[in-house]
Amino acid sequence: MPISQDLLEILCCPKTKVPVVMLDAERLARLNEHIASGTVKYVGGETVDKPVQEALVTEDSRTVYRIDDGIPVMLIDQGISTDQLGNW
Repeated sequence: MPISQDLLEILCCPKTKVPVVMLDAERLARLNEHIASGTVKYVGGETVDKPVQEALVTEDSRTVYRIDDGIPVMLIDQGISTDQLGNW
């Protein structure tokens, strides 16, 4: 279920307030490769244990937020810092 453009226009990172955009398919695939290796952690410290189907990324590309069943999970502790992904 795609996110409406109206919703995307008001969503932002809950910590930095940087706007978010949809994560493109290429970067989503690379994120999931890192997740499959077992090395990716949420900001809160838990290991990301399943692939991400859809996601939002801050416009500065620093944090990824997954979308579960069409609902953006915009919780600071559930964000994925891209610092741990190297050149993704």
